[in-house]
Amino acid sequence: MSEKAIKDHFGRTLKDLRISVIDKCNFRCSYCMPKEIFGDDYPFLPESELLSFEEITRLAKSFAELGVEKIRITGGEPLLRKNLDQLIMELNKIPGIHDIALTTNGIFLPRKAKKLKEAGLKRVNISLDAIDDEVFKAINGKGVVTLPVLKGIEAAQKAGLKVKINMVVKKGMNDNQILPMARYFKGKDIILRYIEFMDVGNHNGWDMDNVISKKQIIDQINEEMPLEPADENYYGEVASRYRYIDGDGEIGVISSVTESFCGTCTRIRLSADGKLYTCLFASSGYDIRRELREGLTEEQLKENLASLWHQRKDRYSDERTEQISKNKKKIEMSYIGG
Repeated sequence: MSEKAIKDHFGRTLKDLRISVIDKCNFRCSYCMPKEIFGDDYPFLPESELLSFEEITRLAKSFAELGVEKIRITGGEPLLRKNLDQLIMELNKIPGIHDIALTTNGIFLPRKAKKLKEAGLKRVNISLDAIDDEVFKAINGKGVVTLPVLKGIEAAQKAGLKVKINMVVKKGMNDNQILPMARYFKGKDIILRYIEFMDVGNHNGWDMDNVISKKQIIDQINEEMPLEPADENYYGEVASRYRYIDGDGEIGVISSVTESFCGTCTRIRLSADGKLYTCLFASSGYDIRRELREGLTEEQLKENLASLWHQRKDRYSDERTEQISKNKKKIEMSYIGG
């Protein structure tokens, strides 16, 4: 552990910074940005309210001095932000930052993967919730088939980026895709990660009855393609890892609903409009954009960031009940990414 690492109220260290660079997305996935809410007239953030690349880089430098080692770029769809490779290039220069990743739906990777890799990007997490075209079209709300995403995956691998696939699993939406997805990606040097349907945001109609648990996912795959547990790669890893017994790769399951991992959470999130959130399920954030634009000094900035983490007490997934979920207003995922 770094000597400069800081700890929150429960002794959790700050290691990871998630940066949302835009609140817009070219998909309208029902569990994140349902088209009934995020329609053509939805008031997305004007450019003036987005943090500039210079402001993001300044914040990232301060976070690195407080112990952050890994950065993930998210959205919305982050590749809708122009010249994103320039931001990655600047982040890659920051001492102490040794891992920069990107979460994307993959559509723009055939055009951008090579440039992103050259800028210093190491990994991409590509969202794909079904391998069947009809199921996928229904989920993404735009009638997009899987081929453009698969081409994005291919482009990322060709560019030398490590690839993980994220699949949100919801009962009645795509639970019939658990096995087809496993079959498709097994042996392709790609880690498929299943994500339990979570109560993020306020409009995805979350209900515990719609959650397919980690145990159900693993049991289903194990019956056809035997699995064994694998050790975590690093402290605070959110996915439980499982290896195929035949040696043909691995999968992961992110189980924040049925098996909380709040106790090892090392992440802080920066929203597209410059607010800091210490939890994915937070109701409100700390407005760092206002302070940056009012002339905060570097020392003041570091002090404020450290204080925010020191005071952190959230552990939503530990405390979650259906009643809490229904009554608690939460920030939309499109503002703070995953």
